[in-house]
Amino acid sequence: MDFSRPRCSPWRELVLVASLLACGIFQTSGQVSIVPFIGLEGYRSFLDLENIPEDAQEYSWHRGVNDSEGSMIVSYKPPSNSWQSGPMFSGRENVTTEGRLRIKNSMLNDTGNYTVRVDVSSGTHRATSWLEIREKESNPGISTNTTSVVEYMDSVAAFCHTNATTVTWYVNGIQVSSNDLMTISPDGKTLVILKVNRYDVILQCALENILGYLQKSAQIFLTVAYGPDSVWLRSDPSNFNGVLSAELGSKVEMKCTSTAFPEPKHRWIHNGSLLSVSEANITLPSLTWEQMGRYRCIVENPVAQLTMYRDVRIQRNPEYIPIDKRDFYISGSLVVVLIVMTVLGGIYFCGILVYVIISHFSRTNRAI
Repeated sequence: MDFSRPRCSPWRELVLVASLLACGIFQTSGQVSIVPFIGLEGYRSFLDLENIPEDAQEYSWHRGVNDSEGSMIVSYKPPSNSWQSGPMFSGRENVTTEGRLRIKNSMLNDTGNYTVRVDVSSGTHRATSWLEIREKESNPGISTNTTSVVEYMDSVAAFCHTNATTVTWYVNGIQVSSNDLMTISPDGKTLVILKVNRYDVILQCALENILGYLQKSAQIFLTVAYGPDSVWLRSDPSNFNGVLSAELGSKVEMKCTSTAFPEPKHRWIHNGSLLSVSEANITLPSLTWEQMGRYRCIVENPVAQLTMYRDVRIQRNPEYIPIDKRDFYISGSLVVVLIVMTVLGGIYFCGILVYVIISHFSRTNRAI
């Protein structure tokens, strides 16, 4: 990865000359020069060239302030696309087609002067610069005051353990800032989530190193208790508006579902009496008269301290109307037929009565 060029700064007295070279004081305008670089231990480092001649025939990189054969690291010849390693080659160096020196997995002892020799048709160009590799900062630590919370009831405070002055916070992998739901301390090292919800489960902090890369802490996972939000009571046969119609002797199943964590507890009440069932489902293999009535499913989350319930009433199928307490029924369709026959019979009777009255008055009038 390419890193931005650092600004020149004073070095220790022992490397004063090297620092001057790094800042370009001894470089003449138009000559080949090396861009100074500050790298980080474990990362890739580069020494770039400026004012590269177009007819470069060979780039030869050396460790130190001279380009002797014994100090050579590696050389590269663009025309033949060939390269050769030297006595100072560690296996981590390489030269790109642009002539830059690339060092993989930089080490602290890579710090020092580097010299490049660029051979062209008209002669040779030389330049020296300084490479500094700094020790990699350790990743920040992270801790919280608690990891088990109740949704919308509890707060959580997370602490980032680092000496860095720039700290960023992540919740579920997304960078966050102070808002109505959470607060970050002025020094950036403390994050307080005021009311935790079920989606605030992964907390992490990070610092920015000198190269601009983020070094993240380990992740902390929160256990958030929530719900039940609502309760659904599904049944077979299906219920409509809390009413389940079924025939005596038929099979009835009722299932109570909800959204909650941890797994909630269930209780059932039938006509005001607590049943021994502690499961979410109830099955009545053969519905009896005593099993009719109202059922209530109660869902309780003892951790979140929330309880909800749902009712359903089992009644006889309205398609069958009982005549007495024995298992004798008249179907609804038969009832309709009887009603129609009764109405028609009444109309017929009334017609006969009207006919008789009219006939009587007719005979009386003829007699007079």
